[in-house]
Amino acid sequence: MRNSVWDKYARVLVDYSTDVQKGDLVIIRAESIHAKDLVKAVYKRVLEKGGHPLIRTAIGDMAELFIKYASDEQLDYVDPITKLEYETVDKYISIGGPLNTKNMARADLSRLARRGKATKFLSETLMKRSAEGSAKWVIADVPTHALAQEAKMSLDEYTEFLFKSCYLDLDDPVAKLRELDEKQTAWANYLNGVKKVRIVGEKTDITFGVEGRKWISCSGVNNFPDGEVFTSPVEEDINGEIYFDYPQNYRGNSAQGVHLWIENGKVVKATADQGEQFLNAMLDMDEGSRGIGEIAIGTNDEIQEVTGNILFDEKIGGAIHMAVGASYPETGGKNVSGLHWDLIKNMKNGGKIYADDVLIYENGKMLI
Repeated sequence: MRNSVWDKYARVLVDYSTDVQKGDLVIIRAESIHAKDLVKAVYKRVLEKGGHPLIRTAIGDMAELFIKYASDEQLDYVDPITKLEYETVDKYISIGGPLNTKNMARADLSRLARRGKATKFLSETLMKRSAEGSAKWVIADVPTHALAQEAKMSLDEYTEFLFKSCYLDLDDPVAKLRELDEKQTAWANYLNGVKKVRIVGEKTDITFGVEGRKWISCSGVNNFPDGEVFTSPVEEDINGEIYFDYPQNYRGNSAQGVHLWIENGKVVKATADQGEQFLNAMLDMDEGSRGIGEIAIGTNDEIQEVTGNILFDEKIGGAIHMAVGASYPETGGKNVSGLHWDLIKNMKNGGKIYADDVLIYENGKMLI
């Protein structure tokens, strides 16, 4: 029992991702009862490491009820206990296990935007503390029927996919993550000396200013699964158009065929073949939501198709993603928003990336 896949999973999240130390206050957030096996394993491992675990369990449809019935005053309210947690807790381990991936699909978009605006300071607080080194966080998922259905897989197929994507089929997943990090760190070091990044592809020709920004290798520290190299581009130095051919999922809604035009760092036009109203509602969430918070290259070759789960889809090997909204302070990013929506683009169909006019990536593969 001690060597079960859940124990292995817990050791990655507790020992590697968040590096729990004796005396740490650790919040373990669980999206549903389906996460209980991993929650129990994480809880036990935190105790073994000498930490102080606190469980926060949600019931899946509470968010739907809140958006539907809350008054404007309640939508704008953030309780002091949650605020205190974000300001003081040492480690956050958030475990998703949705019962229904579409429970927010018909939610009032203006109310969703209002709530996002009210709570954005929580994520800002966590991102700032993470950048300063006073807090660590990681998000992960367990397989559920809802996620399997979204991915058009059986539960057994999805479970195998999830475990392989997280390298949990290996004897030592952390060794694999460290190997990935070594390769990605070399790419990040190269990109740290670059001033401009240009992405070219289908309906796409866009240039990002990245001078002075830090590129970061992601290998299981904040997301699990992982596999990307990212930065936050210079806010006003982004120009061009970009087309996202994969379905784009966010908060139980989706948009397809998303096409954005960006001038001086702001989305000035946004269209979509499906979900255009939702797309523009999210882009109008607040003052920063039409800014660009992130540009990243996906590197996880165990993930090769869209599953409808952004935690996995943004890591697709042979794809890139760009986030509208909030940027990451640890990269030097300054854009502030309650929105951070990763939009994913397939690059295996002729996509190219140039760094200061040097071709460094083509057809989904790094050339450096």
